[in-house]
Amino acid sequence: MNYVSTRNNKINVTAATAIASGISAEGGLFVPETIPSLTENDFAELKNMSYVERAAYILKYYLTDFTNDEIEYCVKGAYCGSFDNDQPAPITKLGQNINILELWHGPTCAFKDLALQLLPYLLTTSAKKVNQGKQTVILVATSGDTGKAALEGFKDVENTKIIVFYPCDGVSPMQKLQMDTQKGNNVFVCSIKGNFDDAQTGVKQIFTNNVIKETLEKSNMNFSSANSINWGRLVPQIIYYISAYCDLLKNGENLENGFNVVVPTGNFGNILAAYYAKQMGVPINKLICASNSNNVLTDFINSGTYDRNRKFFTTISPSMDILISSNLERMLYELCENDSETVAKLQNDLAKTGKFTVDENVHNKFKNIFYGGFCSEQETLDAIKNTFEKYGYLIDTHTAVAVSVYNKYLAESGDNKPVVIASTASPYKFANDVLSAIENNVSGNEFEKLEILSNKTNTDIPLPIKNLKNAQVRFQNISEKEDMPKVVLEFLGI
Repeated sequence: MNYVSTRNNKINVTAATAIASGISAEGGLFVPETIPSLTENDFAELKNMSYVERAAYILKYYLTDFTNDEIEYCVKGAYCGSFDNDQPAPITKLGQNINILELWHGPTCAFKDLALQLLPYLLTTSAKKVNQGKQTVILVATSGDTGKAALEGFKDVENTKIIVFYPCDGVSPMQKLQMDTQKGNNVFVCSIKGNFDDAQTGVKQIFTNNVIKETLEKSNMNFSSANSINWGRLVPQIIYYISAYCDLLKNGENLENGFNVVVPTGNFGNILAAYYAKQMGVPINKLICASNSNNVLTDFINSGTYDRNRKFFTTISPSMDILISSNLERMLYELCENDSETVAKLQNDLAKTGKFTVDENVHNKFKNIFYGGFCSEQETLDAIKNTFEKYGYLIDTHTAVAVSVYNKYLAESGDNKPVVIASTASPYKFANDVLSAIENNVSGNEFEKLEILSNKTNTDIPLPIKNLKNAQVRFQNISEKEDMPKVVLEFLGI
């Protein structure tokens, strides 16, 4: 299994090279040459495996230049002892057909842990194969959850440094505190004056800046990414959708007609992973793409035109406050039948004009696979309140977007197949807004509200969040977005 670039499919590299590089030299994203297929016999075996065993089984299809021992080392290091009850992605059933895939039982209480506990192992193993002793510099742009999960995954990892940029007014207080208190001798955190798209664009520009790359080369360093532009971030996400299907089978769910999947998404990576699982043989029917007020993906799915020239909203679901969905590029490559020239042109149009339009054939393919919907801030709050009142189940402000959009899909389509809703974060990461949804006019600081929420809902505050109360703030850096390259070089001392 080799990997090609979405913008030049003549570039052909191993999995280790794709993961160690993070992004192709011309700015394209690495994708597998082909998507492997799983048979009924494969699923029969996977059904009775643990999550760690399932992860190793699936990764062997994608990481063919890794030995079996290397893959075993990576998955055991990532998933053993890092998640509640050693269950990284459990399912909770609500009502007859609704299954909540809980992806927030890791060390930072967000779905990014499923990938970012594994990525450091994949990256260091890859670097040993291809980087010839160079130090790896991880650059991250975050809308909240990726930053903390990446910092936690890479802290004190040998021969690596990690730098995280986040929008100073675009993350929740708890997300900010998680990042600014991060321990580790090889980590650096900086907020920028701008939004997530500014941070993401800045990181991509640094990646493709030849002067900066040459400067790193002279210091025996090279860049890589922990954002989902890195294939090593995306491939672990495929695992939890396959695992969810296996758990549904194990639980005796009737899946003769398949099931639907709902994902709250801004950067498209999480739902793209579900698409790859579908292509591998998981009987997913509709992929329901749920957006907040930053509904650029909804408009694209419905119209065929992607247009980021619009007002940017700072919402109560900040990890979805994104107008440039990087991983959509991989999906375009799939549906443009691996035509990298067309993808390169579309991405060039986006960079120059802020928008692009796909042809009717590609748009129809999108609409057949995806349903796009969005909800308002009030609808998000209503979904939290209604879900708790109906099921006694507490959801965060991102999962609430998924629930709200799923209800709209159900009302429009009448499609009541079993559904898996990706629950992407603990409600305690967004306690202020979650609490306001179920109780009016509650006062107190962030940590007092955690206790109030816990008492009112009879749920436990996750330890990683509870322990932040006495954590020491280490980083208070603020930068102009134009100064991001300078910040990187100063931290590296070059």
